[in-house]
Amino acid sequence: MSKTKSQYVCSACGGIQMKWMGKCPECGEWNTLEEVVVRAPDKSRTPMPIGVTGSHPVALPHISQESMARLPLKMVELNRVLGGGIVPGGCVLVGGDPGIGKSTLLLQMTAEVAKNYGPVLYVSAEESVHQIGRRAARLGIKEERLFILSEIEVEHILEQIEAMKPMLVIVDSIQAIYSGSSTSAAGTVSQVRDCAAALLRAGKQYNIPIFLVGHVTKEGTIAGPRVLEHMVDVVLQLEGERFHAFRLLRSVKNRFGSTNEVGIFEMNESGMTEVLNPSELFLAERLPNASGSAIAVSMEGTRPLLVEVQALSSHSAFSQPRRTGNGVDMNRLLLLTAVLSKRVGMDLSDQDIFVNIVGGMRVDEPAADLAVAVAIASSYRNKPVCADLAIMGEVGLSGELRSVGQLPRRLHEAAELGFARALVPRSVVTRKGGEDLPKEIEVIGVRTLWDALEIGLIK
Repeated sequence: MSKTKSQYVCSACGGIQMKWMGKCPECGEWNTLEEVVVRAPDKSRTPMPIGVTGSHPVALPHISQESMARLPLKMVELNRVLGGGIVPGGCVLVGGDPGIGKSTLLLQMTAEVAKNYGPVLYVSAEESVHQIGRRAARLGIKEERLFILSEIEVEHILEQIEAMKPMLVIVDSIQAIYSGSSTSAAGTVSQVRDCAAALLRAGKQYNIPIFLVGHVTKEGTIAGPRVLEHMVDVVLQLEGERFHAFRLLRSVKNRFGSTNEVGIFEMNESGMTEVLNPSELFLAERLPNASGSAIAVSMEGTRPLLVEVQALSSHSAFSQPRRTGNGVDMNRLLLLTAVLSKRVGMDLSDQDIFVNIVGGMRVDEPAADLAVAVAIASSYRNKPVCADLAIMGEVGLSGELRSVGQLPRRLHEAAELGFARALVPRSVVTRKGGEDLPKEIEVIGVRTLWDALEIGLIK
């Protein structure tokens, strides 16, 4: 409930006193103080966003679609993850580890929007205007319609938004700004919630897209209340290994598009550069005749990616052998090791097994099971995998191979990169005679993991 308090206003001079007195201390008049009840705003209530259609119900066929036209970007990777461009009035939350490249990527995006569409307001609550200017100079950004504001109070930010009416607003970061109407410190739950709600309301009211940069916790999740992710329209996560140049932009939530898309960038001196053909880049340094190396075809959203799976099996000097996976799920690695031991007859009880996905990528889908198992067997038997063979399939506990989704797209990508053969589950080939499979690559269907090793390993 809203709280009330009393003030005493002098009818003669207009002076305000916090308690009643017989004589006004400002003008000296007697019996001129009159009580006025003031209702304080309720800070516990979060204001709801204002809809672009107004406060009255509108029939669905009468809703105008003109304001929903996206702003397409020339940055193909970012454009794909956003679902086809920036939606006016949409609110996007971008999270990622410190130094991963969030500010750099957004600064490059603002330069493109300022050049092609209109003025952009970049609000930095953690860096000064000069720091942003030096970063822009390093990236070669000199757009006249890109305005930088160093401000930490949300009320002042809203005043600038109302005065400028920009095409895009960036707030870096939401945990560093505060509202003057709240007594708590910046970054607290109430401050983050209230500031985000105020910015979201302004974006909906003026039909301006708002991009918020969010800090992350030690576990990698976005810091602050979980309600923050529910309030915004899109949540993007920028990921990457510290010692690798590649960055992956994933869509965790997207009200305007798919959440399965991923954009791949490379961090270099000129900023975040798009990687338009990541499969070719990941396989550039591969040694074709080395044992323990297999090519898996993984799907990142609607994009097929060819990644190199490396495995190393070596005799353990300890009673408990090690199982180490980098870029693969540890439970899947233990499962595949058990299947190789039980169904194929490999004695891995005294072997340390290490599995790595080259390039800092992470593959969690079951379609990479067969490639991981073949790579482990290749290292254990010291026999290389056929260099022209792409491998995809899920491995069951009985050693059987199960089909995977979007197989034609995976095969097309493998064929474009020069692979002549593909090792896939037999059920995919026998289904409708494999009519929907591409003809430019030889598709080899196998039933069990044993059969796959007989075909995939060089004798």
